[in-house]
Amino acid sequence: MLSTSSDLDEDLDAPARRARPAHRDGVRPWVPTAVFSGGVALTALLMFWGAWERRWIADDGLIVLRTVRNLLAGNGPVFNAGDRVEANTSTLWTYLVYAMGWLTGVRLEYVVLATALVLSTAAVVLAMLGTGRLYRWRLRGSGATFLLVPAGMFVYIAVPPARDFATSGLESGLVICWIALVWLLLMRWATAPGVPSAPSVLATAFVAGLGPLVRPELALLALPALLMLFLAAGLTWRVRIAMVAVAGAVPVAYQIWRMGYYGLPYPNTAVAKDAGGAKWAQGFEYLGNLVSPYLLWLPLLFLLLGAVLAWRSLTPLAAGAPKREIRHTEAPFVVRAQRALRTPSAVVVFMLGAGLLLTLYALRVGGDFMHGRVLLPPLFCLLVPVAVIPLRLPARAEIGRNRTTAVAGAAGALWLGVVVWSAIAANTTGMPEGAVVGRSGIVDERAFYALNTGHLHPVRAEDYLDYPRMRAMVEAISNTPDGGLLLPTPSFDAWDVVPPPEPVPPGGAGHTVYFLNLGMTSMNVGLDVQVLDQMGLAYPLAAHTERLEDGRIGHDKLLYSDWVVADTGMVDVHPWLPAYLDEDWVAQAQVALTCPQTQELLASSRAELTWPLFKRNLRNSFEYADYRLDRVPKYEIQRCGLELPPPRDGG
Repeated sequence: MLSTSSDLDEDLDAPARRARPAHRDGVRPWVPTAVFSGGVALTALLMFWGAWERRWIADDGLIVLRTVRNLLAGNGPVFNAGDRVEANTSTLWTYLVYAMGWLTGVRLEYVVLATALVLSTAAVVLAMLGTGRLYRWRLRGSGATFLLVPAGMFVYIAVPPARDFATSGLESGLVICWIALVWLLLMRWATAPGVPSAPSVLATAFVAGLGPLVRPELALLALPALLMLFLAAGLTWRVRIAMVAVAGAVPVAYQIWRMGYYGLPYPNTAVAKDAGGAKWAQGFEYLGNLVSPYLLWLPLLFLLLGAVLAWRSLTPLAAGAPKREIRHTEAPFVVRAQRALRTPSAVVVFMLGAGLLLTLYALRVGGDFMHGRVLLPPLFCLLVPVAVIPLRLPARAEIGRNRTTAVAGAAGALWLGVVVWSAIAANTTGMPEGAVVGRSGIVDERAFYALNTGHLHPVRAEDYLDYPRMRAMVEAISNTPDGGLLLPTPSFDAWDVVPPPEPVPPGGAGHTVYFLNLGMTSMNVGLDVQVLDQMGLAYPLAAHTERLEDGRIGHDKLLYSDWVVADTGMVDVHPWLPAYLDEDWVAQAQVALTCPQTQELLASSRAELTWPLFKRNLRNSFEYADYRLDRVPKYEIQRCGLELPPPRDGG
């Protein structure tokens, strides 16, 4: 978008000339550099300050820390010891938090907070550096004075969810930092003089290859980036082969290990949320939930018009710049296409295309239940090419009623519009009812937990003890030394405890908590307490049920408590069984659990991991991922061709 086709060959074969702002009309040579550097520093400060002012760790962020606790305790990358379940979507985020926690010994909540702040701030810096390089390459030798001022990154920071999820304990900061780093590396590759060095290509390929480990859907960005590197001109086949090896080494090795260890080809969260399913209507409602409150289309329009003006103002300058003779005009189409891949224009098209692909994916799966969260990465991608924009300072002789002055004035007005919008949007409440889950199922997650915990900045696990039922859960565990299954009741200060059968072993039979909010529960109990959820993020039995058609997005699976009573082997008769549970349903669930396919599925994560089991998991992981059972025990018995147990007396 920012180069002409006539520039391609000479810019690949000759060193790019750096822009040297002239000392003209009172503008000193160091002013453009100072403006750009100051803009980067100001934007980074705004990101850091804005994220700190809205600091918190979500319940879902605490889920990550439970796995990290098990890693530090030597139990492996699991949510519950002895049950190999990958309950975190971002593999790289899990191990990054683990490494930082192990190295520093600092409390994990603070490790997450600091790491997320640094990554989120670094993301906007890297994005602006990459975009600054793009425009400096385009402005080389122009002789005109341009100021590179913050634009797209102002828009990103102004959107409240961007600051909310900068410190949420989730991988949001890592995601945008990875995107920004890929952008910077690709822009350096595209603008570097001559043939790119093998180490720089391999380093770029390695970083791009990590995409699926940052989040699985980032393969939509990683694969095109790697394909662009692989097909571009200037590489030997030896470098191309090395690039494939370097890019694939970590993700492929982890994928093989994941399939053998967990028995799934992707995180269990993707099974629980049916990430391959389609909910377009909900997806568009989710898009409107982010765009409408902030009039987000307005700054995007301003930036689009600004990019057009930049193109119109830069093209004449580039056309008038001294050029060497253009070679290879008669080269075959394939050769010309390969050369075109290694241009800033191709990188811009790639980043915009990646943003559109990620948006389509988010719309297809129905978005999320957290306001704005899954649309932040695609928004970031769309804003990166205009992270900064060039504003031309006309020479005194050029000022007047002419095209140059008009274009410069229009560009300045559009930039001022972006700044004004950012100031207004940054102080806008996108969901006035955000602390309440409405009809759409979408909620302002930070406002929701701030209200329901009574803490403006819930960061530590014990802050969530003030959430309904949490203190009662801790007390119920303390009051039942024999162990048992904890089931939530409608009362906020009581739990039902289904006891283990006698004889109870010395020290008790252990506790299992069955509750939707995995993070706050698991981080306020010991690692010896098993924590399961009805939706299946950490519970394969629930994850492999069919999706509820009209369920709340992100919460559209619900396994009845009868199953977990049967699965944990607790007492299955009244009066020890809560009155709202049916003895017949529990008995049917016990029979349904004997289904051979279900037993094999559960063994893939529960049985002792041996080499034969690893190979079986590796071979059958896709089949296990697709396996579904009926959450009604009677229907599951029929599906498996088992015999229905006789009704119990009084059941």
